[in-house]
Amino acid sequence: MITGSIVALVTPMDSNGEIDWLKLSELLEWHIDEGTSAIVPVGTTGESATLTIPEHCKVVAHAVAVVNGRMPVIAGTGGNATREAIELTQAAKEAGADACLSVTPYYNKPTQEGLFLHYQAIVKAVDLPLLLYNVPGRTACDMLADTVARLSELDRVIGIKEATGDLERGNEIRSRCGESFAIYSGDDATSCDLMLDGANGAISVTANVAPGKMSEFANAAVAGDRSTAKNLDTELQGLHQNLFLEANPIPVKWALSEIGRIDLGIRLPMTTLSAEYHEALRDAMRQAGVLN
Repeated sequence: MITGSIVALVTPMDSNGEIDWLKLSELLEWHIDEGTSAIVPVGTTGESATLTIPEHCKVVAHAVAVVNGRMPVIAGTGGNATREAIELTQAAKEAGADACLSVTPYYNKPTQEGLFLHYQAIVKAVDLPLLLYNVPGRTACDMLADTVARLSELDRVIGIKEATGDLERGNEIRSRCGESFAIYSGDDATSCDLMLDGANGAISVTANVAPGKMSEFANAAVAGDRSTAKNLDTELQGLHQNLFLEANPIPVKWALSEIGRIDLGIRLPMTTLSAEYHEALRDAMRQAGVLN
């Protein structure tokens, strides 16, 4: 079971919105050096919604090749059509990903039974460990604890990224699914308390900008070191909050460009961070110790 800080990795792009493969490789090496526990390429933060399917598959394959077994690669393979999700999951398996992260189908608002059948179809079709991903604020679809419990009984469904920010929901999933079912916070602002309550780690946006400190924080929280975890979380809270001043990944890509890790490239309909938010995000970066 992977524990600690898992980065929901951005996809670097140039000013024309084309993928910057060199910067992607450099980010992967940086995360290995900084102690990040695992990476998730091509999730929400990786702009999966605006990449083509061939690009999506190529980013996963590139990540697997660069990492070369030095940390786990959990490929984002979600889609709002079950057949597309299966296609992406199969491609991730063929590329050598260690597991996949599959968001609930967005826009079409499936029933709870539809969600169960969606994930059941994926794990029946592809022999790859699967993490569920519940983020109703982005998908207009909330996967309830009853459904998670049903899915946890399926072979290859190994855990969930729970991004509601509802600590009671996380605790209910733990009580329903047992200790062998992995739970990862998908909400940086509440991740400290969820990990102290028994979650296994965080799949984090903040980890893009402060990977070393996020790793130290998550490791302390998972270990139950409340004092260390809370102190580090206080330093990171500005990032947890201000990396969502506009829709993710707009602020995090701007922040990474500020510290010279990527160029300021993003794809429409996403735009660069509005100037009115620049100083607030700089202040949060200074508080976290990533900007002088």
